[in-house]
Amino acid sequence: MNRYDKLPKGARVLIVRLSAIGDVLHVTAVAHNLKRQRPDCHITWLASPPASTLLTQNDDVDRLLVWDRRPFDTAVSNGRIPAALRMLREAAHLLRAEPFDVALDLQGLFLTGILTRMSRAPRRIGIRERHEGNPLFMTEMAPDIEDVHKVRRYMTSLAPLGLEFLRFTPGPILRAGKSDVPFARAFYAAHGIEMGRRLHPVVLVAVRTTWADKQWSTAKFAAALAPLPRRIQLVFIGSKGDAPYIEEVRRSLDGRTTHTIAGETDLLQLAALMRCADLLLTCDTGPLYLAEAVHLTTLSLWGPTLPAIYGPLTSGHHFILSPHICRACCRTRCRHKTNACMEAIQPAVVTEKLLAILAEKEAAAEGSR
Repeated sequence: MNRYDKLPKGARVLIVRLSAIGDVLHVTAVAHNLKRQRPDCHITWLASPPASTLLTQNDDVDRLLVWDRRPFDTAVSNGRIPAALRMLREAAHLLRAEPFDVALDLQGLFLTGILTRMSRAPRRIGIRERHEGNPLFMTEMAPDIEDVHKVRRYMTSLAPLGLEFLRFTPGPILRAGKSDVPFARAFYAAHGIEMGRRLHPVVLVAVRTTWADKQWSTAKFAAALAPLPRRIQLVFIGSKGDAPYIEEVRRSLDGRTTHTIAGETDLLQLAALMRCADLLLTCDTGPLYLAEAVHLTTLSLWGPTLPAIYGPLTSGHHFILSPHICRACCRTRCRHKTNACMEAIQPAVVTEKLLAILAEKEAAAEGSR
């Protein structure tokens, strides 16, 4: 038996999960279950922007350490090693400002292994995910399990602490702010979007992802959205860089009135807008998990990844899986350079599912009156 199999009272626990948006939200379930079982522990989280924003209102996180990994990654890719080492020293300074009893590395990278080791925590627990030399920096590894879902695999990090990890409260944690509804109401009104009208639902649409091969073509998005009744309010979300692709879809919708708010909100503001929307159409990308955190119904499209591995575990989420034989490769770039798995998803299937979900929501709203 590991002599450290129990978490001491008042233990100081460090969570290292820098990015990305969806993964950070997944790991909030670990922090929540840790705090639920051991409310006496003190949780510090090391995260990187922009995902770190999502932790600023998290009641389970006692202290948030923000280290921006993006300049570090740029320095490494450009061969600027002295600059990268300087940034690592800055991270070490952050981590050594307080002592830790345990560090949980829930990213499994060589980089996060270094950062976890820099914390000087006597116990450093890794998960059996990626390798990249990460176990070299750990004092112990979480148990392996047959379940492939990321959240359940992250949750195994609690096992070496003598805590329950098989039965847990699923779903990402994102607290609502007092100003969320007033902000959403004012924001939507300023953009000519009517909020809360049962027969005029607000459907958010995210057309881009950070993985090239998880994207569905703009032509297919347009073909799926065009048949929807015009009473449905289509609102496109995303970053400023997504604007050209959004405009391609909008131009293909035959003059239909649509709205775009891409680049106009930060993540917490987008979450507030999601709380007051009716549905999100997206591929496998960060906004999907932001929607799950605020209990917004979603329809997501899947090709190189699978919902059984990454998808929301809570209710209210619908998935369309590619029928193509070449799917679930989990590659960031299609090895055939065709994105055939995503392109195999037919717009008519997406339209039919969107209409069915909206009809079901309208019927439920009518039945509750």
